[in-house]
Amino acid sequence: MGLGAIDLNLLVALEALLEEKNVTRAGSRLSISQSAMSGSLARLRRHFNDELLVRVGRDYELTSLAEQLLPVVRASLHKAEEALSLTRRFDPTDSDQQFSVVMSDYVMTVLVEPLLRTLAQEAPGIRLDVHPIVDGRPESESHLRCHDLMVVPLGFHLPGVSEAVLRDRFVCIVDPDNPRLAKGRLTLRDLAEMPHAASAFGKQLTHADRQLETLGITPRVQVSAPGFTTLPFLVGGTDLVALVPELLARHYAGFARCVAVPTPFPEVPLVEAMYWHHNRHADPAHRWLRETLRRVAGSLGGAHRQFGAESAEHAEHAGPGLPRLTTAS
Repeated sequence: MGLGAIDLNLLVALEALLEEKNVTRAGSRLSISQSAMSGSLARLRRHFNDELLVRVGRDYELTSLAEQLLPVVRASLHKAEEALSLTRRFDPTDSDQQFSVVMSDYVMTVLVEPLLRTLAQEAPGIRLDVHPIVDGRPESESHLRCHDLMVVPLGFHLPGVSEAVLRDRFVCIVDPDNPRLAKGRLTLRDLAEMPHAASAFGKQLTHADRQLETLGITPRVQVSAPGFTTLPFLVGGTDLVALVPELLARHYAGFARCVAVPTPFPEVPLVEAMYWHHNRHADPAHRWLRETLRRVAGSLGGAHRQFGAESAEHAEHAGPGLPRLTTAS
């Protein structure tokens, strides 16, 4: 059967049905009624002579043919979108476009401010809607489609396209008067014996948590909080220790009473990646957004490589009682 014998809009419906595995959600995604989507499914079933979606318990699952069709349909729609965008123009200086971006609390803290400064200079009409990660984990393909970008730790294995954009490392933060500090350092024994303030990301462990687990250390968690951003404030005035990204520790150096020191184990990297749906890949406005975020994140990513020199300088200029970053003397 040639292309002229089938309504190509059915490909859009097919992608939604195969990704959502639900007629109602697929219809909602495309802003059409459930009955209209059911009609599209019936036509697609007749065309492919296959059920495509079969009920298993209370849910639907893809048939074997549907599993094979999904990547082909995605690639076909991606190519079609790419072809249609070749003549599309985007001028950031004269655009009032609105972008929706999902970020972890850590990325919001260190990246949004410099990103907004860049937008104010280069694209003053652009609006940015920033959303938190819910329950410590990104959602599915459907959730990725609802937002222009998601910036989350590399390793979440979200569908779509991804690119590492921000690199950092973990450090320990404690109150500057913590008696455990010896020449600006903590030991593995200190981490095993000290009470911890820990970040909670659902069932997800941070890379630093996994490193402690590998070393046979089970942290004695005295207080936990969603994300990283509150941990610097929990540590001040207590005997707690927390493991946080260094860029975050630097960001709060003037607000929270804490001191950041290197971890007593090999450096644990943290890589944040931006993810986007493949259908947005060729869009000129989306390309501009990715390039801008990449550029802004790149201006931050090198800070942690100068931990020693910059930390010492910051400690020298910190006033009495002010938090400071330090390293081994």
